Amino acid sequence: MNRLTAVEFKLFLRDPAAYFWTLLFPVALVVVIGSLPSSREAGAELGQRGIDHFTPVLVVLSCALTGLFVTPAYLVGYREKGVLRRLSATPVGPVRVLVAQLVVQTAVVATTTVLVLGTAALLWDVEPPANPGGFLLAFALSVPAVLAIGLFLASVIRTGKAATGAGSMLFFPLMFFAGLYVPREQMPEAVNRIGDYTPLGASVAAFGDAARGDWPGPAAVLVLAAYAVVLGVAAARLFRWE
Repeated sequence: MNRLTAVEFKLFLRDPAAYFWTLLFPVALVVVIGSLPSSREAGAELGQRGIDHFTPVLVVLSCALTGLFVTPAYLVGYREKGVLRRLSATPVGPVRVLVAQLVVQTAVVATTTVLVLGTAALLWDVEPPANPGGFLLAFALSVPAVLAIGLFLASVIRTGKAATGAGSMLFFPLMFFAGLYVPREQMPEAVNRIGDYTPLGASVAAFGDAARGDWPGPAAVLVLAAYAVVLGVAAARLFRWE
């Protein structure tokens, strides 16, 4: 298991595109959004500065990019190249393959989270989460929930183009409910209620609670745990070697 995870880390480090989308792109967005004068002024509708609102959203964005694009692309690419077929003849089971990916991508998201929070604090004086324990709980729930979606897609989709298409179809509406395009505070109540039951909407809500000094709400905790467990089990059961 350790050897398989180490190999996955090495393969990730050799992929410049993965660096950009998972590490550099979210940090670049922090710089761009914070550079807008309007984002550094407190608004009556948000009750906080725009950059303060978007920082947790960008943490969730990094997780979504990793879970919906990078993770499926790796595993489906292995399937297309016949790597998984060769692994099927070894004692390595689907659970170990999926867990190795989960460990690698969780480390990537953790690194990006530190970079996003550090950049926002250094450049734009964004306060760290008022409840660090709550933030860690939100992270521990959000990452498995979102990565489980990617693992599920990778388990049932056979081609890289189909995986990219499926990731795109999920990414844009899910990020809408997370408040990337329109802050959740400015959305109708009915839309927010729907968003609370999506993995990214629940994740943003959990991180927002921690930022305000609270613990993630019970609804967000249950939603994220349900996505992680249900899709994680489905990914292991439906995993295809070929």
